[in-house]
Formats: sequence, structure tokens, C-alpha cells
Amino acid sequence: MKLDPVDISKTASASAAVFEALRQAIIEGRLAEGEPLRQDEIARRFKTSRLPVREAINRLEEHGLVRTQRFKGAVVAGLSADEAAEIFDFRALLEPEIIRDAVPRMPPELLAQARADFAAFDASKNPMEWGVLNRAFHDGLYSASKLTFFREAASGAMDRIDRYIRAQLVMSNGMERAGREHLAILEACEAGDARRASDLTRAHILEAKASLLAHFPVLSGA
Repeated sequence: MKLDPVDISKTASASAAVFEALRQAIIEGRLAEGEPLRQDEIARRFKTSRLPVREAINRLEEHGLVRTQRFKGAVVAGLSADEAAEIFDFRALLEPEIIRDAVPRMPPELLAQARADFAAFDASKNPMEWGVLNRAFHDGLYSASKLTFFREAASGAMDRIDRYIRAQLVMSNGMERAGREHLAILEACEAGDARRASDLTRAHILEAKASLLAHFPVLSGA
């Protein structure tokens, strides 16, 4: 199990710490689809009891990142092609509205950071970084939005799909396309054109959906 051991025995919220560590490992692909989450092993790694581990796994199941299988217990959840398509369609409804709301509120320092995030994504040659850098770029732009519930829902959807997006970028040589689309979105934000930023964000998500579904039998191990 690819988890860094952490001593959280004296942490006030051991369950939250285990939840976040497991969540990050799942969305980054360090815990693979179908991998069992053995409570005793996780508790040993985190130097805690099984109770906070059980609570963390229950939260992960509520977020759709874990499912319970007969005879195997909790395992990392996967997605079918239909589920992946539905998540992208959900994102294509939410995220254009988030960025439309965010653009008029973006201060210069946020746009400067977004430009730096874009440059980091565009320059990266390490596939293990791509998901994190992609997320940083989009989340940074969305952070100016006051649509808090929309942002939380979009973040949860991204948690479900993140590891597939990174694999899709690798298999489809999609970094160049994603970089062009990121730049267009960023330039619309810098120009204060909320409608164009919204339209480009929707197109970006739907293009990623089409690319992922074209490679999905390989990505899902089917």
C-alpha cells in the first residue's frame, strides 16, 4: 500500500487526517482501483486505532472514492464509462458557471498566480505531476467565485475523475491540447471576459470527456 506513515496518535482529528491522506492517495493514483483498504494496516501506518480509520473509510465511501465488496471489504472504487461521462457532464454544467462568477472578482495577484500555474503545467515533463498541476490551475481560477456550494460539488466530481484524467493525458498525448485550452481560458480571464471564459471552460471539459472516453477501455483495465 503506497501510503506515507504518519504518527497521528496525538492529533485531535485523527479521522480527518486519515481521510485526507487516503483521499490524496486515491486521486493521485497511488492507491489503484480495486485495491483493498485494510483497516489494521492503515491504523498501524498512522499509529492510531481502527476507529478513526473506519470513520475515514466511511467518509470516502460517501464521496464515491471507496466501495464495499463482499468478502473483500472496502476497496478503491472505479468508474464505468457511463459514470465517467456523467461526471464530465456534471462538471460541464457547474464549472462554466463558477468561472463566469469568478472572472469579475479576480484580483491581479490571483491572475498572476494562475499564469504561474499555467506555466508550471505547460512545462512539466513528469506525468505524476500533471493531475496536481491541472487541478491547481483550475482551482486557482475558481477560488474567486462566491458560488461556494458549486465549488464544493465540482471539487468532489474532480476527486472522482482526477486519476483518469492524468492517465488520459499520458495515453492521448493530450498535454499540448490541454495547454492550448488552458491558455485561452487564462487570457479570457485576464481580459475580464467572463462569458468567453465560461464557454471555453465548457468546451475544455467536453473535449477532455471525449478524449477520455476514447481511451477508456484501456484506462479502466477493461
